[in-house]
Amino acid sequence: SMTATPAAVTVTLLTRMLREAFDGPPGPWTYFTDTSPGTGAFGTIGGLSALQASERGGPGRTTIAGHVNHLSSSLALSTLGLRGQSTSRDRGRSWTVTTVDDRGWADLQARLRGEYDSLLVAVETHTVWDEDALGVAMGAIAHTAYHLGAIRQRLAPRATSA
Repeated sequence: SMTATPAAVTVTLLTRMLREAFDGPPGPWTYFTDTSPGTGAFGTIGGLSALQASERGGPGRTTIAGHVNHLSSSLALSTLGLRGQSTSRDRGRSWTVTTVDDRGWADLQARLRGEYDSLLVAVETHTVWDEDALGVAMGAIAHTAYHLGAIRQRLAPRATSA
């Protein structure tokens, strides 16, 4: 029979995965990112100019700025969900930002950092890991990994041709 996972173990696993998604791999092995440094969300977008973040591309002609804005909104919803507040799952409305200037791009990155920090605290302080809470946290990690992959795919051709 399965034994229940202690809450502390759940929190450790979830925070490790969140940190990997945003801050990149902590050591020589990873759950889902490349092991090279700079593969987390912040390392991936940190070196980009506002112009690069505003370039349209990919199947939906989205921009990296758009992905970052969408991720920030989604993280905020996840934090609310972990705190037991009902949230609308309409993620479409968060695709409002497409192009940014230097100030706007700096603001977007700062907002992503803030929403990530808030979610990390919400996970670290959560005590009852029922199905709803686990679903919110796991969903946030998977959703971030999805968009991180999409952003990195967009940047891959530039890296290989440089």
